[in-house]
Amino acid sequence: MQWIDEGIVLGVKRHGEASAILELMTREHGRHGGLVRGGAGSRMRPILQPGNHVAATWRARLDEHLGNYTIEGLELAAASFFASAQAVYGVTHLAALCRLLPERDPHPQLYAALEDVLGQLTDVRLAGPQVVRFELQLLSELGFGLDLDACAATGSTLELRYVSPKSGRAVSREAGQPWQDKLLRLPGFLGETSASEPSAAELNDGFAVTGFFLSRRVFEPRGLALPAARASFISAIVSASARTYAAV
Repeated sequence: MQWIDEGIVLGVKRHGEASAILELMTREHGRHGGLVRGGAGSRMRPILQPGNHVAATWRARLDEHLGNYTIEGLELAAASFFASAQAVYGVTHLAALCRLLPERDPHPQLYAALEDVLGQLTDVRLAGPQVVRFELQLLSELGFGLDLDACAATGSTLELRYVSPKSGRAVSREAGQPWQDKLLRLPGFLGETSASEPSAAELNDGFAVTGFFLSRRVFEPRGLALPAARASFISAIVSASARTYAAV
Protein backbone atom coordinates (compact mmCIF):
# COMPACT_ATOMS: atom_id res chain seq x y z
CA MET A 1 0.00 0.00 0.00
CA GLN A 2 1.23 3.49 -0.84
CA TRP A 3 -0.17 6.99 -1.25
CA ILE A 4 1.20 10.52 -1.66
CA ASP A 5 -0.59 13.50 -0.16
CA GLU A 6 -0.14 16.90 1.47
CA GLY A 7 -0.65 17.29 5.18
CA ILE A 8 -0.49 19.58 8.20
CA VAL A 9 1.42 18.39 11.24
CA LEU A 10 -0.84 17.87 14.27
CA GLY A 11 1.68 16.29 16.61
CA VAL A 12 4.66 13.99 16.96
CA LYS A 13 5.82 11.45 19.57
CA ARG A 14 9.33 10.07 19.93
CA HIS A 15 9.57 6.37 19.12
CA GLY A 16 12.72 4.60 20.21
CA GLU A 17 16.06 6.39 20.03
CA ALA A 18 15.81 8.03 16.63
CA SER A 19 12.32 7.63 15.13
CA ALA A 20 9.00 9.39 15.71
CA ILE A 21 5.32 8.68 15.21
CA LEU A 22 3.84 11.54 13.21
CA GLU A 23 0.18 12.55 13.15
CA LEU A 24 -0.95 14.50 10.10
CA MET A 25 -4.20 16.04 8.94
CA THR A 26 -3.98 15.18 5.24
CA ARG A 27 -5.93 16.63 2.35
CA GLU A 28 -7.28 13.35 0.94
CA HIS A 29 -6.69 10.74 3.67
CA GLY A 30 -7.88 12.57 6.78
CA ARG A 31 -6.17 12.34 10.14
CA HIS A 32 -3.45 9.76 9.62
CA GLY A 33 -0.45 8.51 11.59
CA GLY A 34 2.79 6.93 10.52
CA LEU A 35 6.37 6.23 11.58
CA VAL A 36 9.11 8.61 10.48
CA ARG A 37 12.51 6.96 10.68
CA GLY A 38 15.02 9.51 11.93
CA GLY A 39 12.12 11.75 12.94
CA ALA A 40 13.69 12.49 16.33
CA GLY A 41 16.89 13.76 14.76
CA SER A 42 18.01 17.36 14.36
CA ARG A 43 17.39 17.39 10.59
CA MET A 44 13.72 16.40 10.81
CA ARG A 45 12.79 18.10 14.08
CA PRO A 46 12.17 21.58 12.57
CA ILE A 47 9.94 20.03 9.89
CA LEU A 48 7.83 17.91 12.25
CA GLN A 49 6.41 20.84 14.20
CA PRO A 50 2.64 21.37 14.67
CA GLY A 51 1.21 23.68 12.03
CA ASN A 52 3.81 22.93 9.36
CA HIS A 53 2.64 22.03 5.85
CA VAL A 54 4.40 18.96 4.45
CA ALA A 55 4.43 16.55 1.53
CA ALA A 56 3.97 12.97 2.73
CA THR A 57 4.46 9.54 1.19
CA TRP A 58 2.93 6.74 3.27
CA ARG A 59 3.81 3.07 2.76
CA ALA A 60 2.65 -0.08 4.52
CA ARG A 61 2.23 -3.75 3.69
CA LEU A 62 -1.44 -3.63 4.70
CA ASP A 63 -3.82 -0.69 4.94
CA GLU A 64 -4.52 -1.27 8.65
CA HIS A 65 -0.82 -1.09 9.59
CA LEU A 66 0.75 2.03 11.11
CA GLY A 67 3.02 2.35 8.08
CA ASN A 68 6.01 4.56 7.39
CA TYR A 69 6.11 8.19 6.31
CA THR A 70 8.63 9.91 4.07
CA ILE A 71 8.28 13.63 4.74
CA GLU A 72 9.38 16.79 2.95
CA GLY A 73 8.71 20.29 4.25
CA LEU A 74 6.59 22.62 2.12
CA GLU A 75 5.65 25.60 4.30
CA LEU A 76 7.30 25.68 7.73
CA ALA A 77 5.00 28.17 9.44
CA ALA A 78 5.56 26.83 12.97
CA ALA A 79 8.64 29.01 13.52
CA SER A 80 6.53 32.15 13.11
CA PHE A 81 4.06 31.00 15.79
CA PHE A 82 6.54 31.25 18.65
CA ALA A 83 6.50 35.06 18.59
CA SER A 84 2.75 35.15 19.19
CA ALA A 85 0.98 33.78 22.27
CA GLN A 86 -2.35 33.35 20.50
CA ALA A 87 -0.66 31.45 17.64
CA VAL A 88 1.03 28.98 20.01
CA TYR A 89 -2.21 28.32 21.89
CA GLY A 90 -4.20 28.37 18.66
CA VAL A 91 -2.24 25.67 16.85
CA THR A 92 -2.40 23.45 19.96
CA HIS A 93 -6.18 23.93 20.15
CA LEU A 94 -6.71 23.31 16.44
CA ALA A 95 -4.73 20.07 16.64
CA ALA A 96 -6.89 18.93 19.58
CA LEU A 97 -10.04 19.67 17.57
CA CYS A 98 -8.79 17.69 14.56
CA ARG A 99 -8.17 14.70 16.83
CA LEU A 100 -11.93 14.52 17.37
CA LEU A 101 -12.30 13.38 13.76
CA PRO A 102 -12.34 9.66 12.96
CA GLU A 103 -8.90 8.48 11.91
CA ARG A 104 -8.33 8.05 8.17
CA ASP A 105 -11.68 9.65 7.32
CA PRO A 106 -11.24 12.33 4.60
CA HIS A 107 -12.52 15.84 5.36
CA PRO A 108 -11.24 17.94 2.42
CA GLN A 109 -13.32 21.04 3.23
CA LEU A 110 -12.16 21.05 6.84
CA TYR A 111 -8.58 20.56 5.67
CA ALA A 112 -8.92 23.68 3.49
CA ALA A 113 -10.39 25.58 6.44
CA LEU A 114 -7.47 24.46 8.62
CA GLU A 115 -5.01 25.79 6.04
CA ASP A 116 -6.83 29.12 6.04
CA VAL A 117 -6.98 29.55 9.81
CA LEU A 118 -3.33 28.60 10.29
CA GLY A 119 -2.43 31.34 7.84
CA GLN A 120 -4.21 33.91 10.05
CA LEU A 121 -3.08 32.82 13.53
CA THR A 122 -0.42 35.50 13.93
CA ASP A 123 -2.89 38.30 13.03
CA VAL A 124 -4.78 39.26 16.20
CA ARG A 125 -7.55 40.88 14.13
CA LEU A 126 -8.33 37.74 12.14
CA ALA A 127 -7.31 34.81 14.31
CA GLY A 128 -10.28 34.91 16.70
CA PRO A 129 -13.10 35.02 14.12
CA GLN A 130 -11.32 32.40 12.00
CA VAL A 131 -11.05 29.95 14.89
CA VAL A 132 -14.73 30.46 15.82
CA ARG A 133 -15.71 29.69 12.22
CA PHE A 134 -13.44 26.65 12.19
CA GLU A 135 -15.14 25.36 15.35
CA LEU A 136 -18.54 25.82 13.66
CA GLN A 137 -17.35 23.88 10.62
CA LEU A 138 -15.95 21.11 12.80
CA LEU A 139 -19.32 20.79 14.55
CA SER A 140 -20.94 20.44 11.15
CA GLU A 141 -18.43 17.81 10.01
CA LEU A 142 -19.14 15.80 13.17
CA GLY A 143 -22.89 15.93 12.50
CA PHE A 144 -23.78 18.70 14.96
CA GLY A 145 -24.06 21.67 12.63
CA LEU A 146 -25.85 24.82 13.80
CA ASP A 147 -28.54 26.58 11.75
CA LEU A 148 -27.79 30.31 11.95
CA ASP A 149 -29.49 31.41 8.73
CA ALA A 150 -33.10 31.92 9.87
CA CYS A 151 -35.11 32.33 13.06
CA ALA A 152 -36.32 29.04 14.52
CA ALA A 153 -39.58 30.65 15.66
CA THR A 154 -40.58 32.88 12.74
CA GLY A 155 -38.41 31.86 9.78
CA SER A 156 -37.19 35.44 9.43
CA THR A 157 -33.63 36.08 8.29
CA LEU A 158 -33.55 39.58 9.81
CA GLU A 159 -32.16 40.73 13.18
CA LEU A 160 -30.91 37.31 14.26
CA ARG A 161 -29.55 37.94 17.74
CA TYR A 162 -29.66 34.67 19.68
CA VAL A 163 -28.99 30.93 19.43
CA SER A 164 -31.18 28.32 21.10
CA PRO A 165 -29.05 26.04 23.31
CA LYS A 166 -31.57 23.24 22.72
CA SER A 167 -31.89 23.26 18.96
CA GLY A 168 -28.74 25.07 17.83
CA ARG A 169 -30.88 27.37 15.67
CA ALA A 170 -30.85 31.14 15.42
CA VAL A 171 -33.57 33.25 17.04
CA SER A 172 -34.54 36.79 16.04
CA ARG A 173 -34.43 39.76 18.38
CA GLU A 174 -38.22 39.98 18.67
CA ALA A 175 -38.86 36.26 19.13
CA GLY A 176 -36.03 35.83 21.61
CA GLN A 177 -36.67 38.90 23.76
CA PRO A 178 -38.86 37.13 26.37
CA TRP A 179 -36.29 34.30 26.69
CA GLN A 180 -33.03 36.19 26.27
CA ASP A 181 -31.65 35.06 29.64
CA LYS A 182 -31.88 31.43 28.47
CA LEU A 183 -30.46 31.98 25.00
CA LEU A 184 -26.91 32.34 23.73
CA ARG A 185 -26.04 35.67 22.11
CA LEU A 186 -25.31 35.47 18.38
CA PRO A 187 -22.58 37.97 17.37
CA GLY A 188 -22.93 39.84 14.11
CA PHE A 189 -19.80 38.35 12.56
CA LEU A 190 -21.47 34.91 12.64
CA GLY A 191 -25.12 35.75 12.08
CA GLU A 192 -24.87 38.48 9.48
CA THR A 193 -22.48 39.69 6.82
CA SER A 194 -20.30 42.34 8.41
CA ALA A 195 -17.17 44.06 7.14
CA SER A 196 -16.20 45.42 10.56
CA GLU A 197 -13.92 43.65 13.00
CA PRO A 198 -15.73 42.02 15.92
CA SER A 199 -15.27 43.63 19.32
CA ALA A 200 -13.90 41.75 22.33
CA ALA A 201 -17.48 41.23 23.56
CA GLU A 202 -18.57 39.83 20.19
CA LEU A 203 -15.61 37.46 20.14
CA ASN A 204 -16.55 36.24 23.62
CA ASP A 205 -20.12 35.68 22.42
CA GLY A 206 -18.90 33.72 19.41
CA PHE A 207 -16.67 31.48 21.48
CA ALA A 208 -19.50 31.02 24.00
CA VAL A 209 -21.74 29.67 21.23
CA THR A 210 -19.22 27.22 19.78
CA GLY A 211 -17.87 26.29 23.21
CA PHE A 212 -21.35 25.39 24.49
CA PHE A 213 -22.07 23.00 21.63
CA LEU A 214 -18.55 21.56 21.48
CA SER A 215 -18.72 20.80 25.20
CA ARG A 216 -22.29 19.51 25.25
CA ARG A 217 -22.31 17.49 22.04
CA VAL A 218 -18.69 16.47 21.45
CA PHE A 219 -16.42 16.58 24.51
CA GLU A 220 -18.76 15.64 27.37
CA PRO A 221 -20.09 12.47 25.66
CA ARG A 222 -16.47 11.33 25.37
CA GLY A 223 -15.76 12.11 29.02
CA LEU A 224 -13.50 15.03 28.05
CA ALA A 225 -13.29 18.73 28.87
CA LEU A 226 -12.63 21.54 26.43
CA PRO A 227 -8.86 21.84 25.79
CA ALA A 228 -7.01 24.16 28.15
CA ALA A 229 -5.29 25.70 25.12
CA ARG A 230 -8.68 26.97 23.94
CA ALA A 231 -9.18 29.11 27.06
CA SER A 232 -5.63 30.45 26.77
CA PHE A 233 -6.14 31.28 23.09
CA ILE A 234 -9.42 33.10 23.81
CA SER A 235 -7.82 35.08 26.64
CA ALA A 236 -4.93 36.18 24.41
CA ILE A 237 -7.21 37.14 21.52
CA VAL A 238 -9.84 38.95 23.59
CA SER A 239 -7.18 40.90 25.47
CA ALA A 240 -5.55 41.98 22.22
CA SER A 241 -8.94 42.92 20.75
CA ALA A 242 -9.83 44.97 23.83
CA ARG A 243 -6.53 46.86 23.59
CA THR A 244 -7.19 47.56 19.90
CA TYR A 245 -10.61 49.06 20.60
CA ALA A 246 -9.30 51.07 23.53
CA ALA A 247 -6.68 52.66 21.29
CA VAL A 248 -9.25 53.75 18.69
